Amino acid sequence: MWFLILALILGFITLVWSADKFLSGAASTANHMGVSKMLIGLTVVSVGTSAPEILVAAAASIEGTPLLAVGNAIGSNIANIGLVLGITALIAPLPFSQTVLKAELPWLLGATMLALILMFDLHLSFLDGVLLLSGLGLILWRLVMNQQTAGAEVSESIQEELDELQHMPRGQAIFWLVTGLLVLLVSAEVLVWSATQIAEALGVSELIIGLTIVAIGTSLPELAATVGSAVKGHSDIAIGNVVGSNILNILAVLANPGLSGGTDIEVVALWRDCGMMLALTLLLALFAYAIGSQPVITRFEGAVMLAAWCGYNLLLINQAATWQGA
Repeated sequence: MWFLILALILGFITLVWSADKFLSGAASTANHMGVSKMLIGLTVVSVGTSAPEILVAAAASIEGTPLLAVGNAIGSNIANIGLVLGITALIAPLPFSQTVLKAELPWLLGATMLALILMFDLHLSFLDGVLLLSGLGLILWRLVMNQQTAGAEVSESIQEELDELQHMPRGQAIFWLVTGLLVLLVSAEVLVWSATQIAEALGVSELIIGLTIVAIGTSLPELAATVGSAVKGHSDIAIGNVVGSNILNILAVLANPGLSGGTDIEVVALWRDCGMMLALTLLLALFAYAIGSQPVITRFEGAVMLAAWCGYNLLLINQAATWQGA
């Protein structure tokens, strides 16, 4: 068991490291190819920051453990709102930007509802995966069109990501693009293998491991980045980062099990896990659009979201222990 835990931790560490190198290499390579800064920000950076979740989901689906991928997508969204925004709001109140209010949050609500509708028959099919991925393509296209029409620069959150990326010579950029991708693939395989073995050793389902250990692990970089932004006084971009990540988790990560041949969805995953994801997303929308209040997540509201996430995970642990003992 200790070897499996060590392999899991090593998988997480190399996954995060290689994702950063891959993103820097991809963005620098695109820049050397003459791709505009706006297009790099809206495509390479936006999708690249979710590379760990996407690669883990792809590896899990290919290895025949699609429920691990489903759990990762849903659990990451739950953790991003409850854990990441909850903790960050306790540090500093989080204001909603106009971009989040007018575009990104409505897209997240739409993507969440689409996922629930597609999974309502307790099956995620190849067609469902295509529809989810098409939704991502539509959103990216709209983003590019909106930016070109407005003639504006990229959003502040994406601009910060671009500023933090290391600018490299062409050869070095290509090297890290290839090396980062290869290490990403290997670390995703190691993570999925160790998580699956731990699930078997503990006698719990792959869905539970995906919802807890894997989801928390892949959300830790988001937590570090969001808390770091709040500490630096850039708390206004924190919500945009999380909302964008959640959209990608639904439309790109959740699409993987469907595109890899489809999978059945457990009834409990629909009402307990998808229900919790919807509840936290609606709670986020309530804080944003509530009449008579400022569009900001206060410390109290952050505490509410964090308490909801803690309660949900305690429920998962209790149910896993009950089913294991049955």
